[in-house]
Amino acid sequence: MTIDAIRDALPDYAKDLKLNLSSLLADTVLTEQQRWGVLLATALAARNAPLVAAVSAEAVQRLSPAAVAAAKAAASIMAMNNIYYRFTHLASDPDYTTMPARLRMNVIANPGVDKVDFELWSLAVSAINGCGKCIDAHDQVLRKAGVSREAVQQAVRIASVIHAVAATLDGEASLAA
Repeated sequence: MTIDAIRDALPDYAKDLKLNLSSLLADTVLTEQQRWGVLLATALAARNAPLVAAVSAEAVQRLSPAAVAAAKAAASIMAMNNIYYRFTHLASDPDYTTMPARLRMNVIANPGVDKVDFELWSLAVSAINGCGKCIDAHDQVLRKAGVSREAVQQAVRIASVIHAVAATLDGEASLAA
């Protein structure tokens, strides 16, 4: 299945998602690697199998194997980190924030692609997973590296549309079951 087929499979009530998905795919705020890395990482984070398959099939045509692996790694490591750091942020006991995480996160230091791209993908996944602490941390790294607010916003716009498409497809599948 292609992204076009996914878009066409969305119900009429999700017309805004169809339009947003089309416009985000054509937008030039991000580089092609940044855009497709965000699409792949956030599709994985959104966990809808047909959407993951469609985005993955197109992403492997537009990204190097290293970038595909790094986008997958961003989704994977953020699945862990977003839970852990959201907990330390939300827990009322401040001691949790001073305790070492003791979780391996080596891929963040050596993602195999430009660090800025990996940070952007990680921020977009963190937005889907709702970790404010991670969003702030990745945003600070990106802003320090000179990434514009518009680029950060674009990554989060992609994340929001991908998440909404996945939720809509999951909801429709549940109704059909």
